[in-house]
Amino acid sequence: MNTEIDTGEPAGTPTEDVPEEAQPASKKAKPGRKKRIFAAVTVLALLVGAAAVGTTLTDPKSSEAYVALAGEKASVESERDSAKSSYESMKSKYDTLQNGITDREAKVTARETEVGKAEASVKTAEAEVKKREEAVTGAEKTKAANTIGDGTWTVGTDIEAGTYRATADVDSSCYWGIYATGSNGSNIIENDLPGGGRPTVALSGGQDFKSTQCGTWEKQ
Repeated sequence: MNTEIDTGEPAGTPTEDVPEEAQPASKKAKPGRKKRIFAAVTVLALLVGAAAVGTTLTDPKSSEAYVALAGEKASVESERDSAKSSYESMKSKYDTLQNGITDREAKVTARETEVGKAEASVKTAEAEVKKREEAVTGAEKTKAANTIGDGTWTVGTDIEAGTYRATADVDSSCYWGIYATGSNGSNIIENDLPGGGRPTVALSGGQDFKSTQCGTWEKQ
């Protein structure tokens, strides 16, 4: 029995024993196809190798060095966060203190301004008081110069000429006299024993005035 296998080739056309160079162009292997096959095989080999390596290498995160570094990193980050928190807290306190200092400086400046105004007012008041004191002192000096008591006074030398009056009522022991200057009381121009009231005398230059137990006399 003769059985033939259909190879898709025309009957009577041998291909196995014919050299490649002698085969038809349609039967020759194309260079591009060979390259694609080679690349596919290479990639497959690499994938297989990578899978093999992956199954043999350990996870780096499980190593002691990695765990230690991770712990150090966590510790550093914790210290950093703590330092940052402390800094923010200190900065907040500093800002509060700074604001307080600014407020106090403003208050001190305001008080200094008020003190300056008060000092200026005090100086003005002192100047007014001094002026008044000087006026009073001058008036007192003038009054003192124009006031005489018991004794003998030369008009024009010891006292000024003018009209003088007793500052209080006199009694019967009062005596006053006006004499010519240099007469030693011998040349009487006028005298009196008023015995009461507030007597008045008119004195001129070239006269001496004597007062006995009449109190004080003030120029009018």
